[in-house]
Order: sequence, then structure tokens, then C-alpha cells
Amino acid sequence: MTEEDLHQLIRGCAKQDRKCQKMLYKAFYGFAMGICLRYAGNRDEAAEVMNQGFFKVFTHIDRYDHDRPFKAWLGRIMMNASIDHYRANLKMAYTDDLDKAEHISDGELADKKLSYDELLAMVQLLPQAYRTVFNLFAIEGYGHDEIGEMLGISAGTSKSNLHKARQKLKQMILKADQPYTDRGDGKMTYSSVVAINSTDMNGVFFNRGIRI
Repeated sequence: MTEEDLHQLIRGCAKQDRKCQKMLYKAFYGFAMGICLRYAGNRDEAAEVMNQGFFKVFTHIDRYDHDRPFKAWLGRIMMNASIDHYRANLKMAYTDDLDKAEHISDGELADKKLSYDELLAMVQLLPQAYRTVFNLFAIEGYGHDEIGEMLGISAGTSKSNLHKARQKLKQMILKADQPYTDRGDGKMTYSSVVAINSTDMNGVFFNRGIRI
């Protein structure tokens, strides 16, 4: 899609043209879903948040500054929709205490190999409070003071949740290459851990060089 094509779609959406809205939705579905999946606990939840985000896009598209990249503007809306969803569903989610958990060093992860989908699945398994702080800090690049203001928590709570998120991710990574897991029905499911080394995660999953 050329810039001119994009701007034509945006102008159509500003006029509430349903065809243009559908085309814009389809063009940026993958990008928007990728953001929402990082914050959501599963794909259904991500789809719900993404649709809320697109509703805001179409409602406020007349505010879009054409001098800015559209993807950046849309991405910010999807991030804010995810935060709104977090706030709406937060019920004192800071209950998973890892203070007594064994600290896991980065060196213990050096030979672990994970695919992008496996990493994403692990992030989705984090408690919502930890997942949200982790995404805002490690991926979006916000500081703890900013995160605290966005989520209505203290900077200290943000730091604590980030630490606990990292420890839980490290625990999951260390367990990921176990040859099998018990499904609970007496049958064993073998894991397939492939694709990327943890030392290369920065370029594949975390775009700010934040190691877990």
C-alpha cells in the first residue's frame, strides 16, 4: 500500500465510509493484533481489545496528524486500549508473590532455544499486572514513573512487578526444554523448543535490548 493509498483510506474513514474502514482494518489487522496479543492473556481477549482499539481509531481518525507515521499512531491507540482493558479488569492482581523464589541468572538461559510463538505464549501466562508492566517497560520503553502514572500504581510497584515478571519468564524458559509434560490424564506431551536462542531474543521479541 502506497502512502497515497493509505491517506485515501484515512480520508474515507474520516467520512465514515464503511468500505474504507474495512480495508484499513484488514491492512493493519496483523500489526494491531500483534500488539494486543502481548498484553492479552489469550487470542480471544486480544481480539476483543483490538476491536475496541479499532473503534477508537475510526472514532478519532480525524485527529490523526498526517505528518506522523500512521502505524505509530495506531500502535499507540492499541497500547492504550490494552491499558484500558487492564484497568477495567484489575482486581488487585498483585497476588503472585515471588519474593522467596530462587533467583535465576541470565547465564542459566544461555543455551535455551525458543520460538517467537513460545515466548509470546509465556508472556501471556504472566499475571495481568506483571504482563502489562513488562510490556510497557521492556517493549514500549516507558520508565517506571510513567508506567505508575499510566496504571495508577507507584513506581516501586512497577519495578517490583517487572522483576517478578522476569523471574517468572526465566522459570518458564528453563522448563520449556523439558522432554515432556504431564497433561493430567496420564499421557505425556513432548515439547518442541526451536528457532531462536535466548541471546537473540532482543532482535526477535524485545526491541529495546531488554534481557529477561
